[in-house]
Amino acid sequence: MSIYVFLIVIIGLKIYLYTQYTGYPLKMSIKQQIEQKLQQGINLSFFEVTNESDMHNVPPGSESHFKLTLVSDEFSGKNLLAQHRMVNALLSDELDIIHALALHTYTPEEWAAKQGVSPDSPQCLGGGK
Repeated sequence: MSIYVFLIVIIGLKIYLYTQYTGYPLKMSIKQQIEQKLQQGINLSFFEVTNESDMHNVPPGSESHFKLTLVSDEFSGKNLLAQHRMVNALLSDELDIIHALALHTYTPEEWAAKQGVSPDSPQCLGGGK
């Protein structure tokens, strides 16, 4: 069995289980679901959700690797781990079906100091890519 077939079967199974046990149908793309949950759960002054699956050894059109850049006053006074736990709690269902999530969380002051630029993700080193 090729790695592509294996990945498609695993991703399909995860999606099936997600829709069956959460009662949350996949009418939207995973990216859209992530965007919606973030907008509903955190008061964000800026956010960007990037599907980086094409940078990895997965079938075309996959939604398995995401990068989130989030700016919120709600991150003020929280350390990085607490900020990431806050996001992970919001996206717990999606984390069951995606493979990787890169989080870049900032307060408005930190974001201004970075001049509105989050770091680029590294190139994929695994899976034959």
